[in-house]
Amino acid sequence: MSDYAVLILGLVCAAIGGELFVRGTVGLAHWARISPGIIGVTVAAFATSSPELSVSINAALAGTPQIALGDALGSNVVNVALILALALVISGIQSPRDSVKRDFPVALLIPIITAVLFLDGELSRIDGFLLLSMFLAWLVMTIIEARKQRSAVGEVLGEHGGWRVVLSCVVGLAFLITAGNLIVAGARGIAIAFSLDEFIIGATIVAVGTSVPELATTVIAKLRGHDEIGLGTILGSNILNGILVIAIAAIIHPITVAWREVAMTLMFGFMAVVFTYPTRTGVIERRRGVLLLVLYGAYLVTILQGQAT
Repeated sequence: MSDYAVLILGLVCAAIGGELFVRGTVGLAHWARISPGIIGVTVAAFATSSPELSVSINAALAGTPQIALGDALGSNVVNVALILALALVISGIQSPRDSVKRDFPVALLIPIITAVLFLDGELSRIDGFLLLSMFLAWLVMTIIEARKQRSAVGEVLGEHGGWRVVLSCVVGLAFLITAGNLIVAGARGIAIAFSLDEFIIGATIVAVGTSVPELATTVIAKLRGHDEIGLGTILGSNILNGILVIAIAAIIHPITVAWREVAMTLMFGFMAVVFTYPTRTGVIERRRGVLLLVLYGAYLVTILQGQAT
């Protein structure tokens, strides 16, 4: 099968998987009596970050944790500056109040803390455990919020459909993971045919490929009117990439890299979240999407110029 056919098949799988996964996620939120935003930032984020986690573990075990670092940081830029931007271009998003208080501050802190930890040129196992403890603290806060929401609801909505929504989530996720693998394989083959540098491939195509689950979930959630799920998936995925995926890679194998090599990606990741931060009313305006797309273009240009020099 040609690389172009593999790429197209991957896009088809992404569309099917995204539709099933969003339906299952919405049903799961009703069944569990908690907001779709909580499901998005936890269950959906864990699921859609599985490609990055797989890359992280395999790369660290192979003694090349730099690949895990590059994919995780690059995916965080893609998630906000490209994927969330596309959703915003469709229309603005109303961010839940609990997300503004809990998830956005953590998403802003992660690049800063990571930059500080890398000042000595290494992310040690101790640094990895520190990031992991941050992740556990955030997860506990999220679970507490979910329990409060569950206690506030008196009726279990869609209770009899529990197994159906779980099946929809599982099947949808399987399609999304398959889509990510196919798109990475097809795009990488096309890039090599055009003699693109391996670093460029990893920093752009692989990062986009492993973010396909987030892309399909976010855009389809937006089209279906479930903004909470799309935004929650993006924020949760970024948090997982920054303080779980990287932490696991560092714990398995310390990551040694020049600070300047990660500073650029961290800077663009931080700027993307800043540009997305909601107003006091919780609104993320449509024009922010255009601004984020410009930021992503600048990110790509900076990578290409850095590679050229």
